[in-house]
Amino acid sequence: PKERFTPLHGTGTAGMNFLRNRLAVLGLVLLATLLLYLLLPAIRQGSMEPSLDVQKMGLPGATPAPAAPNITVRSERLPGDPPLHFRVALPADAGGTRPQGRLQVVLLHGQSFTSKNWLDLGTLTLLATNGYQAVALDLPGFGSSPDSDAIKTDQNRADLLLRFLDSLGLKAPVVVSPSMSGRYSLPFLMLHSSRIKGFVPIAPVDTKSHTAEQYQSIQTPTLIVYGEQDNGLGAQSLKSLRQLPHHSVVQLAGARHACYLDRPKEFHQALLDFLSKLE
Repeated sequence: PKERFTPLHGTGTAGMNFLRNRLAVLGLVLLATLLLYLLLPAIRQGSMEPSLDVQKMGLPGATPAPAAPNITVRSERLPGDPPLHFRVALPADAGGTRPQGRLQVVLLHGQSFTSKNWLDLGTLTLLATNGYQAVALDLPGFGSSPDSDAIKTDQNRADLLLRFLDSLGLKAPVVVSPSMSGRYSLPFLMLHSSRIKGFVPIAPVDTKSHTAEQYQSIQTPTLIVYGEQDNGLGAQSLKSLRQLPHHSVVQLAGARHACYLDRPKEFHQALLDFLSKLE
């Protein structure tokens, strides 16, 4: 016998209720499926993509940052006339010993700054993390180093840096010299260039005080750094410093006189690149 088909309009009250329940369940299932379909890409995107902060840093979100080595930053004082305060950052292996063979870096500072700026900027820690011994000096009359009547001439200032390097056992460091510190670094460079492995002048003062012949006699590798918007000392010092035979130039885009503060990431990268070429 053939299967009988009963039209819907012929069903009773119980049949209609059953049909409504079936349709309601089907509707809920369809709604849940639709919501899951819409939400699934967002859930997957949120779990797989790096956070906004990580993206801005240019680091892959799935890869944790490598553990930093043990870094020691100390404040010390060198006796003398005048006594000199300085900060030193030392890299260390797991046993707490200093690695051998990497460069030493001496950080000077400008008129409005002290050694603390290199600490706050992260330069001391960055250099130590990369295996360098970094020393930031408070020049006489700045920070915790008192002024002295014994520091009046170019020879006095060169002698002071020589005493500092000798006392700390810094045989041939790289000297980073912004702005006012050129009063110390440039006389030292002219008198003791063999004691400097590399020179990083950052728009230093007093570049006009030295002759073309003096500059051309210096064989020290030099990285000249200045800010694009520094139309004063930056542009002026560049004209003189370009007479150094072994120089390269880095202009930090949009940066002012203290360009390393305006563009710390770019400055740090340029410094590390320069150091790597000296090793």
